[in-house]
Amino acid sequence: MQTLDGLALFVLAATMSPGGATALATASGMNFGYRRSLPLILGISLGLAVMAAAAAAGIEGIFVAVPVIQTAVKIAGTLYLLWLALQLSRTGAPKTTGSAASPASIAGGAWLVLYNPKGWAMTTGAAASFSSIADGPVATAVLLGFVFGCFASFSLSVWCLGGQLLRRVLTRDWEWRALNIALALLLVASILPIWTQS
Repeated sequence: MQTLDGLALFVLAATMSPGGATALATASGMNFGYRRSLPLILGISLGLAVMAAAAAAGIEGIFVAVPVIQTAVKIAGTLYLLWLALQLSRTGAPKTTGSAASPASIAGGAWLVLYNPKGWAMTTGAAASFSSIADGPVATAVLLGFVFGCFASFSLSVWCLGGQLLRRVLTRDWEWRALNIALALLLVASILPIWTQS
């Protein structure tokens, strides 16, 4: 029987690994600070929790049964990530006053993760590997949703605080632009697995 410790280690590794969500959390920490980035962190964490619960309940099978739904979600998600990357690449040093930019919302954070095949792969992998840890699919769904939500909040907070620390180091506008372009390119690179993973 799988253990809670094993589940915790799996989810920690999965949520700490670099990807689109962690790049956005880092960029948000750099540009807006931790407190103003909390809606993004909360949205991604809630989205991942819902995804994990749905995977444990077997909903991921809908994507297998109706491939057109999966394709539509991939297209929408790709367009959303490209739009985010474009916005990020145009960003320089944060302005203390008069800035029109604003951090992502809870809904924006949730949307980011719900279309992502990497998220589905890690949550369905966890559901398959740790299904015996709870009594029945409902209990497994609740447990996985809770664990993924909590660990995602922690992991994204670490990445966001790292971005906030970078804010103290970067002093010139060109440095900000270069780092934001690099993070935007990471977002674009995170699109490739969406189309190469089944």
